[in-house]
Amino acid sequence: MATIRHEIAIDAPPQHIWDVLRDIGAVHERLLPGRVADTTLDGEHRILTFPDGHRIRERIVSVDDDLRRLAYSVIEGARPALTHHHASFEVRETDSRTGRLIWTTDLLPDERASEVRIRIEYGAAEMKRAIEAAAVPGASPGAAGVSGTV
Repeated sequence: MATIRHEIAIDAPPQHIWDVLRDIGAVHERLLPGRVADTTLDGEHRILTFPDGHRIRERIVSVDDDLRRLAYSVIEGARPALTHHHASFEVRETDSRTGRLIWTTDLLPDERASEVRIRIEYGAAEMKRAIEAAAVPGASPGAAGVSGTV
């Protein structure tokens, strides 16, 4: 099983970073505006709809406020197609004004890892822009988004 771990520094208070990540029903508004067109919650599932109409169904495994950790699994609609996917986001404090986002993903088949890594790196950079923009009073996080899919 391939594992991808990506860390990115974010110039925003760690609690703000976590507030955005843990808001599981607002991905389209707070985390990936422009990239995700809509987010729907259905019990333990989250459905992300992209501007091209493609939908991804995820199972929300855990939202842990103490650890600032969100775990989820893509169970339908992964691009590229995967037979297994499990990922987590963790927010670590650098200092009171900055944090690190750690995105760890386990997937099968292993051959998809390089393509998924590129999508993760690109997606993390988009998340960073949206989170940092929203941390600045009066900034519009929607300006940070770019169309496409993770």
